[in-house]
Amino acid sequence: MLPDKLQNQIIDQNQRLIQHLNSGQHTQAEVRQLVGEITGQTIDDSVEIRLPFYSDYGRNLKIGREVFINSNAMMVDLGGITIADHALIGPGAYLISVNHYLDVDKRRGVTLKPVHIGKNAWIGARAVVLPGVSVGENAVVAAGAVVSKNVAANTVVAGVPAKVIKILENHKEEI
Repeated sequence: MLPDKLQNQIIDQNQRLIQHLNSGQHTQAEVRQLVGEITGQTIDDSVEIRLPFYSDYGRNLKIGREVFINSNAMMVDLGGITIADHALIGPGAYLISVNHYLDVDKRRGVTLKPVHIGKNAWIGARAVVLPGVSVGENAVVAAGAVVSKNVAANTVVAGVPAKVIKILENHKEEI
């Protein structure tokens, strides 16, 4: 973890970049370039990110190839978020890697637990993936679901809290 002063400088810089990103019309190449500055990585030309796009930190967000992130997605990435190749992130989805303590005396402190979105996974519209959760390869998180536990590969989860509703045996079937 970086010293607080450096971390705060990154947050300030990235919040300005995110405001710039969301305040104008940009080509996808410009969006990738700005998100690359925010994350500190090169964003592959195959990635498409619809605006607005939000992140609270940015440097702990890793985006694979051929990823699609729809509008109004929020990445709370201080604890780390990895989005693997071919993943789809629906509009208004929240990926959250930070939580607060329940203990009243520690409430302003945070715990950090990484989130991992597996290859070819699909996070539906307005779904919420909570700290420490891994969504497996080819898995689907239904719209509006709140995911508090790991999602196995090739499964569909839905609800609050999310529960398995289907196993994907034929990866080509429609959901």
